[in-house]
Amino acid sequence: MTSKKPIVIAVVGSKSSGKTTVIETLIEELTKRGYKVAAVKHIPEKNFTIDAKGKDTWRFAMSGAKTVVGIAPMEISTIEKADTSSLSLEDIVERCLGNDIVIIEGFRKLLGENVKVPKIVTVKSAEEALEASKTFKPIIAFTGPYSIKEMALNALYIDVLREKKEIANIVEEIVRKRKRV
Repeated sequence: MTSKKPIVIAVVGSKSSGKTTVIETLIEELTKRGYKVAAVKHIPEKNFTIDAKGKDTWRFAMSGAKTVVGIAPMEISTIEKADTSSLSLEDIVERCLGNDIVIIEGFRKLLGENVKVPKIVTVKSAEEALEASKTFKPIIAFTGPYSIKEMALNALYIDVLREKKEIANIVEEIVRKRKRV
């Protein structure tokens, strides 16, 4: 099913609103359906590293390597030292080629008003839902620990814990529409 340029879906919302749960659910459901899925997480901590202090890969990076690749029997890990402040959506997608769908968590400033990237918004209150409906375009679904089914918003509310298949169906429909174009 892999196309040249993957479909990008953003999952945005406030802290502890269920973004990770939504992404886990989407990955699980979409991979069951045969899609190759990449996940990208925005980590705002300035000095964050996934590497472990003292390990060989860490030592290579500390010695000045711009890119360090660790290869284990079942995993390849690439650590690239770079200023990510000017990273574009195209830069992110380029790192995920070979996948059908890229699910991005966060990157509010980069993706918030990008109308080419459909968004699933996780909310904890009616106020958050109303604010998100003004900030994010286009919203394909709302979800989160707060039900907003009774509110008149321009997107479905999906209880991701009870309607796992439904949220994946929405993403799959976007993939199908793109293939028709």
